[in-house]
Amino acid sequence: MWSLFKKEVKGFFSNLTGYIVIVVFLLASNLFMWVFPGELNVLDAGYATIDTLFILAPWVFLFLVPAITMRMFSEEKKSGTIELLLSRPLSGFQIAFSKYLAAITLVLLSLIPCLISYISIYLLGNPVGNIDTGATWGSFIGLFLLGAVYAAIGIYASSLTDNTIIAFIVSLVLCFLFYTGFDTLAQVPLFKSISVFVMYLGINEHYQSVSRGVIDLRDIIYFIAVIAVFVLLTTARLRNRK
Repeated sequence: MWSLFKKEVKGFFSNLTGYIVIVVFLLASNLFMWVFPGELNVLDAGYATIDTLFILAPWVFLFLVPAITMRMFSEEKKSGTIELLLSRPLSGFQIAFSKYLAAITLVLLSLIPCLISYISIYLLGNPVGNIDTGATWGSFIGLFLLGAVYAAIGIYASSLTDNTIIAFIVSLVLCFLFYTGFDTLAQVPLFKSISVFVMYLGINEHYQSVSRGVIDLRDIIYFIAVIAVFVLLTTARLRNRK
């Protein structure tokens, strides 16, 4: 299991995939935060906050995380190496979980450089350190959990097909539906009586809750449950093929 995890992580950085994901994420967030004028620009807004990062990141991750995961199983199927992988003395769950851990490792690596923005805002505050530390760290945790859910959805989508483009599109659509679909569904008059429950099924409600700096056990359970469901669905796909 450990060897498969290392193989996947090395695979990300043996080509341009891993570097492109990290660079694109950092460029997208920092250009809006520091360069492009507007209300998202920290210097224009005049507030010691990095909310811009946490507003943009879920949408950037919506494309980048599926790009990370789309090749994980679809490429194995296309090249025929999936049979070799399944012949290893590893269970379907161990294979799925190893690839999942590799994906969230890349998500974590893309978030670490964002600490530079946090330190910059911390030092630019008047007085120095005038930043809501609790909410900021809560937002970082929420963003990592969001990326972790996207990764779980992505590996499941990759297990459905041998076409990487289809895997990317399916993952993108599923992630989009889980992030905003339930919020939209809650606005439909048919679901008005249970709108709060419908919204609670979506990622955004829990992401916003964690981002306030209050770590609610219910939110953590939600993220873990969604991740578990998609990893287990991926495991079931592998067992059927095996």
